[in-house]
Amino acid sequence: VYKTEDAGVSWRNVTDGQLGTSSIGAIAVAESDDNVVFVGTGEAAPRGNALSHGDGVSKSTDAGKTWTSVGLKETRHISQVRIDPRKPGLVFVAALGPVAKDSKDRGVFKSADGGRTWRQTLFVDETTGAVDLVIDPVNPRHLYAAMWDFRRLPWQIRSGGTGSGLYKSTDGGETWKKLSEGLPGGTLGKIGVTVSPSRHERVWAVIEA
Repeated sequence: VYKTEDAGVSWRNVTDGQLGTSSIGAIAVAESDDNVVFVGTGEAAPRGNALSHGDGVSKSTDAGKTWTSVGLKETRHISQVRIDPRKPGLVFVAALGPVAKDSKDRGVFKSADGGRTWRQTLFVDETTGAVDLVIDPVNPRHLYAAMWDFRRLPWQIRSGGTGSGLYKSTDGGETWKKLSEGLPGGTLGKIGVTVSPSRHERVWAVIEA
């Protein structure tokens, strides 16, 4: 992880020697306390050749000076980290999970205590991981998660399957409902999702279908 304090003119590394991996999949800074930073490790954009896995989530409470591992090591590939805009200790992780084998260590995980403990709140199956996650900026109890049925085989990438889909939570990520109205039918693959910061009822999704 590199940090700039002059709008990108210069950068300095803030994680060398402190993290167990150099592969970073996601970074999140708490809006309500910019000293709090979470990183999710492991590449989350699989491709046709080798990719680097990670060792879970790390946290800084001093704007990147020092880092502490806070779990989810077995997820290996983390695609997104989101922090509640009003509560720096309420954190969500979208984990793609191990890309070459079945695993229960994938989906959406939630921590209400700044990463000390985690609960898996969205799990579809052992081949489907979370590839994107967004919090409604106006109503943080509303979240959207994109799930991707995926497998990296030695001879191919299998993208798409029955597990792929777009999910919504209206209770702060505790429970989730799969969305279908207005979305493509048939087999779905990778999905990206975002919410408009100015009109939060407007949601966009880009879908491999």
